[in-house]
Amino acid sequence: MIGIFNPVTPKARRLRRDQTEMEKRLWNKLRGRQLEGAKFKRQHPIGPYIVDFCCEECALVIELDGGQHNEEVDADRTTYIEKAGHGVVRFWNGAVLENLDGALSEISRLILERRA
Repeated sequence: MIGIFNPVTPKARRLRRDQTEMEKRLWNKLRGRQLEGAKFKRQHPIGPYIVDFCCEECALVIELDGGQHNEEVDADRTTYIEKAGHGVVRFWNGAVLENLDGALSEISRLILERRA
């Protein structure tokens, strides 16, 4: 079966290869269904956007925000992703660095909430 080509896929592959340190740290805790048995994908295309992490089964997107993000661009992006049926949670890179367990606890809560 031939899939539908998404023009952002090559960029997503590049982003997977060139993860930031914070993405690596969080991915090490999300991969392999380690958190609530949820399957996450990293650098996953949703329409014209590439999200940092996505759990399709519970329609949850996790975004790690660094200095390159701004409210206007992120608002359009978030609106699009939410209209596609996904909940979006954002964490600042510094918050993940300082409190990874707290971020994981919040993600776990959201997974369980969205499954209910």
